[in-house]
Amino acid sequence: MVSTPLTDEQLQQDLEPIVARELDRHLSMAKDWYPHEYVPWSLGEDFEGPLDGRAWEESDQKFTDAARTSFIINLLTEDNLPSYHTEIATNVSQSGAYAEWLGRWTAEEGRHSIAIRDYLTVTRAVDPRALEDARMRHMQEGFHAINPGFLAGLTYVSFQELATRISHRNTGNASGDPLAEQLMARIALDENLHMLFYRNVIEAAFDIAPDQSMVAVLGSVRDFAMPGHGIEGFGRKAVEIAVAGIYDLRQHRDEVVMPVLRKWRVFERDDFGPEGEQARDEVAALMSDMDTQASRFEEKRDALKARLAGRG
Repeated sequence: MVSTPLTDEQLQQDLEPIVARELDRHLSMAKDWYPHEYVPWSLGEDFEGPLDGRAWEESDQKFTDAARTSFIINLLTEDNLPSYHTEIATNVSQSGAYAEWLGRWTAEEGRHSIAIRDYLTVTRAVDPRALEDARMRHMQEGFHAINPGFLAGLTYVSFQELATRISHRNTGNASGDPLAEQLMARIALDENLHMLFYRNVIEAAFDIAPDQSMVAVLGSVRDFAMPGHGIEGFGRKAVEIAVAGIYDLRQHRDEVVMPVLRKWRVFERDDFGPEGEQARDEVAALMSDMDTQASRFEEKRDALKARLAGRG
């Protein structure tokens, strides 16, 4: 079966009822929450500067190195919301259900950086000056989609929102602090609802334009990078987080990519043309390769932990 490619405008028009339906579902499930209620304000004290408070010291910092790195990466990623909004806005209609969803999504995402920064600052968990310098550098760099376009963008965020949910939740768990765990779990709930929205829209897109959707999925799986990949030193930091088990390739494959592919019935569909079939075959090969790479990384990590335990 060979399908005639649809333009982005045609795809958006055909998917508009689905977007409206998913927006209504989201609004019926989402619960308002308030960042200030998750921050232990009673622990706060003034910093150096105009208020002549106590300067931050390394002895103030909390968490393991890996957990602290993960908090910083997650926060800087959330800080870049204006760039994400712009990327999405350039690919969707500026009216109707798309615009309403984008506004709601942006407002909900904005709470995440507010809450995480307030928590980290009040608890003195990280150096606030270094954090602000990193925010300035990262936001000035901005964010640009690796694979631009309507379907490419929606397939990417289907995976990315789930990846972010897992990363946030595991960062909270790694903190050893019940307050941090509670906060990051709450943020993860938002990310899960966002994932459901995008995933369900793409599920409908598969029925409208199966080949185009499959090609878009191939690009997102093949070229996937977390939205914070532009952060200075991201590669090294990502390895540190992976070694700690907060977010690694095995989790990405088994807990992010595969569940979404199963939901879309990628390996069961019989409505692909030659282009879609080829894209599906390439995704299958990527998943097999990812499994091999994940196993190798796990072996190296286990060996490293064994050496460290021996030294201990």
